[in-house]
Amino acid sequence: MGYMNVLSLFFIQTVLLVVLVAETKAKVPAIIVFGDSSVDTGNNNVISTLLKSNFKPYGRDFEGGLPTGRFCNGRVPPDFISEAFGLKPTIPAYLDPQYSISDFATGVCFASAGTGYDNATSDVLNVIPLWKELENYKDYQNKLRAYVGHRKAREIIRESLYLMSLGTNDFLENYYSFPSTRRSQFTVRQYQDFLVGLARDFITELYRLGVRKLSLNGVPPMGCLPLERATNIMGQHECLQEYNVVSMEFNGKLEGMASKLKRELPGFKMVFTSTTYDAFSQIIRNPAAYAQ
Repeated sequence: MGYMNVLSLFFIQTVLLVVLVAETKAKVPAIIVFGDSSVDTGNNNVISTLLKSNFKPYGRDFEGGLPTGRFCNGRVPPDFISEAFGLKPTIPAYLDPQYSISDFATGVCFASAGTGYDNATSDVLNVIPLWKELENYKDYQNKLRAYVGHRKAREIIRESLYLMSLGTNDFLENYYSFPSTRRSQFTVRQYQDFLVGLARDFITELYRLGVRKLSLNGVPPMGCLPLERATNIMGQHECLQEYNVVSMEFNGKLEGMASKLKRELPGFKMVFTSTTYDAFSQIIRNPAAYAQ
């Protein structure tokens, strides 16, 4: 019962994406992913960073029981979403040398654990910045055109479903870290606005490159993440409500930006989902319901 409830929360986002695709009456030929550890399927395995998950117990519930570079015991949400759309059950990482454009044509992940909207965030643990994820995507487009031809590539680019999930590291690994350059430059609300501007620029560039269907995911209740609770000694290891308020405010600003972009960009279909925040909050409030 608990296991199915957890899965149902993950698939709230999938249902929203089905609605998004239904609006365009188009088949999804591929799932294409940008973001951080919430969606990274193994890109950090092949870069010089300490932030890796290619060792046990990661992957213990993945097929074969082997770690893949996913920051999870099994598959990550984009894998489930891909399968739900009738595509492959796992999405390969773009930098994984085991895969080629023939694999990437139906789904590919550019995400890097530890990254954020802010370039300074990726510098903290030497991971792939968001601008580089975009450059890798442009490289992918070129390879796709060479593989399937310009007309088919244009169709795949236009009809694919794009997922974006990041933002947490900008606050926890950057703004709230010590020492923090960003905290001396911005109030937290100013920093939220700065990040939303970066997100807007990134999405607008994706649109310019041909993207027409996008799901933008918000951040979780950051004050309830395990590390934040573990280090909240004075607060009896409870959630840090200050961080949760920042999460809700940031999600609200992202949602507002998304709504505005949908009106400004012709033919652009986008949904904003706060599934991560809502699902995590439910688990915190009623953990017994999710015990296996």
